[in-house]
Amino acid sequence: MAQQSKYLFIASMDVEPGKVDLFNDVYNTEHCPELSTVPGVGRITRLEKQEFSVTIGGETRTVILESEPTFHAMYELDNPDVLTSAEWADAVERGRWSEQVRPHTKNRRHVLLKLTYPQG
Repeated sequence: MAQQSKYLFIASMDVEPGKVDLFNDVYNTEHCPELSTVPGVGRITRLEKQEFSVTIGGETRTVILESEPTFHAMYELDNPDVLTSAEWADAVERGRWSEQVRPHTKNRRHVLLKLTYPQG
């Protein structure tokens, strides 16, 4: 997954078990498409947390991240000002997201990362 933009905004969260199908449907068919129309927003990628094993220092360990959110969306941004633009503010409230999905999310985390390599 090659980073094209200078900034990466990551929105992570959990959702109430009975709302997972609605969450995924709205995120994929409404929320991401709406946010992709905002000037300065590049590629949007969604991911789901997985347990995994990794070998470090000759020892294999299974990693279970109990407190980390399950769902993650990564938004490539031209600059951090995108997140406070009128277009972003409008897009995050469109569709079913604000009334039917957002109230059922929890353990929300937001992170903004700046590209430092390559050519950051």
